[in-house]
Amino acid sequence: MPEKMIANTLMLQALVSMEEVLGKTGLNAVLNAAGLAKYVGNFPPDNTEPSVSYTDYARLNAAIEEYIGRASKGILQRIGRASFQYGVREQAALLGLAGAVAVKFLPRKQQVKFILTQIGNALKKISPETEFWVDDRDGMAYCARDCSICEGRTADQPVGHLLVGSLAEAAKWATGDELRVTETMCKAKGDAYGRWEVEL
Repeated sequence: MPEKMIANTLMLQALVSMEEVLGKTGLNAVLNAAGLAKYVGNFPPDNTEPSVSYTDYARLNAAIEEYIGRASKGILQRIGRASFQYGVREQAALLGLAGAVAVKFLPRKQQVKFILTQIGNALKKISPETEFWVDDRDGMAYCARDCSICEGRTADQPVGHLLVGSLAEAAKWATGDELRVTETMCKAKGDAYGRWEVEL
């Protein structure tokens, strides 16, 4: 079975955000610990070529957990928030947010559904095998069949902290308010898919 890949731009976004939160020295230490020294001072280009393996992306996330320890959940969420901000700043067209001012006038549930759908659509544009859906039957949740954060990992607790941060920042962008995001299902702990619930 061929290795699943993500676009260069997603790895670039993560690395830029990690450097912002951890500093250059911290990021380099994490990259070396993850066996990803090829990215030290050599970030991938900002394009949508699917050139980064799910496995490398998962190893990067796991290395932050190992390097930072107990505080890693909060750090990864901060990185996720910075990553969404980078996306809005540098890739608004890809996210479908250029000129999306009208979203500010929608009811809250529709605002959140809009931004979750835009994130899923952007990921699907640059990684066609992405399978996601937004579940709005009981509250609001972003669901994904495959997850580049937990590829090849096993854990007792959900590990998608970076995406928790990205979705929380996305919900804040759409609504103007801090909304709690909780990962309730995770492939790394044996669930059929990942599920991130946004508290409305």
